[in-house]
Amino acid sequence: MPERYDVAIAGAGPAGAQCARDLAARDYDVVVLETEAEAEFPRQSNKSTAGTFPSMMSAFGIPDDVVMSYTDNVVLESPNDYYETYQPGAVLEFAEFKRFLVADGRDNGAEYRFDARVSRPVLDDDDVIEGVRYNGDEELYADVVVDATGPAAPIASALDVVDLERENQAIGIEYELEGVELDHPEYGDLRRSMMLRLDHDIAPGGYSWVFATGEDSAKVGLCYIQNDRHEEAGESGQTIDGYLEGWLESDPRFADAERLDGKIHRGSAHIQRPGRMHTDGFIAIGDTVPTIDPLWGEGIHKGMKSARAAAMTIDRCLTDADQPTDAESLALYDQLWHEDVAPRMNSRLLLTELLYLAPNERYDRLMQDLRRTDDDTLAAVNQGDKRAIAKVIHLDDLPLLGKYLRKRMASS
Repeated sequence: MPERYDVAIAGAGPAGAQCARDLAARDYDVVVLETEAEAEFPRQSNKSTAGTFPSMMSAFGIPDDVVMSYTDNVVLESPNDYYETYQPGAVLEFAEFKRFLVADGRDNGAEYRFDARVSRPVLDDDDVIEGVRYNGDEELYADVVVDATGPAAPIASALDVVDLERENQAIGIEYELEGVELDHPEYGDLRRSMMLRLDHDIAPGGYSWVFATGEDSAKVGLCYIQNDRHEEAGESGQTIDGYLEGWLESDPRFADAERLDGKIHRGSAHIQRPGRMHTDGFIAIGDTVPTIDPLWGEGIHKGMKSARAAAMTIDRCLTDADQPTDAESLALYDQLWHEDVAPRMNSRLLLTELLYLAPNERYDRLMQDLRRTDDDTLAAVNQGDKRAIAKVIHLDDLPLLGKYLRKRMASS
């Protein structure tokens, strides 16, 4: 007899593992298939800066012992200015965080299979998913299958549920450093801060960051999309490693910094509006959707919230033995995603496009704009509030806005 579960989840990242935690806590029979070997997990997938918010920690019961540091402020830097605002945060030890989610899910009753690479869905005669194939020809079956594999998306792609566009792919690299001068006199105080820098000379078409993890230690990295601004401001033939090394060599805060062995993280995510997120017997969550915050790249909280929305949807269907798990029944997930996981997505994607295409001098002006508004403006802008966005938009931004709208209309 074929193996059968209530729910099969591909991927043991934050989204997949959290979905398993929630469903196992409700006594559903859940199996998680993870590509990596358990002894090394998560060496290959240890790719996140792991900056998040205390609200995520409390909402999902995450213990303090996976936190590298708690921060008090967010600092935005432009080439010649900076803005500081109070916003508590947490920088996680990402590998420990992922291992906690797995262990806690197991304690709740979830089954984990490592060294299990999912390749494609198993379909019935009506082309409806009824299970997954992994490790060549092994198969298992489930009432609902969840793809939480991120951009790889082997199941979601095969079902034509997601369409991740290469032109919207952001790539990133990060080092963990010691000996960083976090309170350099020429810059803002970063000792208890998460700093994001908008500067095309450092990260053309994107941004760079410093997340404090101690008195003189930090996660330091950058990311960008290969957009029009990257083509204009970037160096021909330069690699993302080269951009990061260039920043470390030119910024006096890193003059005495040393890179920690084995602490280099690479990753990618797609910054775009999701299309379909489910079909009969299937849901896509986390970066498979994609779910990452379009403005600042924060993916943990969004991924966890998408996992919970999926778990709530599945629970609603499986609680009633007569409730089908067809696309109509699972449509609740899309509703919860747009209401709770990533509301106002269109406004936030618009601001993202304007932000990363703006010239360097516009970033200096943005710092001035933020200082003349109230302290809640930045948070409201990040949430896609149109009135808050209007406070930092000027008449000379209209050509850039028009360019974005024309591009949007051409692609729709």
